[in-house]
Amino acid sequence: MEKKGLIKIFVYFLCFSFLLMMNGFPRMVAEAKEMEVPVGEMVSKGEVKFEARENVWKKVESSHFPIFQGTRVKIEKGNAIVTHSNNSQIEISQNSLFSFDQKDQLILFQGSVGFRLPSSSEINFKVGKISIIKNRALQAGKGTSSPSKDEVTMGSISINSNGSATIKAIQGKLSILNQDKVVLAALSTNESVTIPSITVGGKEPVMVAQVPPGAPGFTVLGMSGTGLAAAGAAIGIGVAVGVGVTSTTGDVETEPHCR
Repeated sequence: MEKKGLIKIFVYFLCFSFLLMMNGFPRMVAEAKEMEVPVGEMVSKGEVKFEARENVWKKVESSHFPIFQGTRVKIEKGNAIVTHSNNSQIEISQNSLFSFDQKDQLILFQGSVGFRLPSSSEINFKVGKISIIKNRALQAGKGTSSPSKDEVTMGSISINSNGSATIKAIQGKLSILNQDKVVLAALSTNESVTIPSITVGGKEPVMVAQVPPGAPGFTVLGMSGTGLAAAGAAIGIGVAVGVGVTSTTGDVETEPHCR
């Protein structure tokens, strides 16, 4: 009798384990499929390489190359344009290194990128410890506000030789946040800002200086914008100078934009 009882318990255990495994199996399959689907496609020319495995780089042979989540790509002597699955366009300059650590987040390790984001895009960019996101313009209605359907956000991000990062809003609005979601700067069309290397590296925030409209610019995806911003000077922790810059903590809040 005791032996039969042990066999019954063992059978119950096997059934229970099988049910647990089948419950998690669909989620595992879904995650695997998501990893297999490219986040976008890259069209490139010149010397472009991708990391096939850790520290092993291979040349991109095809002019149309699928970009998968987690794959690092470096543009040496050449350039490339990535078309995201949500129709965003990102232009990568030479001597740049980037990857998508998430489907909708591009990490720029070095170099510079220009971007054109449609209203439906949720892509954000990360450079060191700072993030660059777009602010959706709102239209005021009868007691309600909704995002502008025709709003297109364009801008550029450059990592300078001294480790600082220059962000420019060519069209639309951008916000720059640190890892604690503190807003370091808020940019409108034709405004630029340079975030010092000490802040990009995740240390204590310092002052950042925005550049007014009219400074020299360069072309991003066929559009010209403002020039590089002057480097910020540290005058106090949590102090920032420029349009929309704040040192208070909290999430980014989008202000209504009435037309």
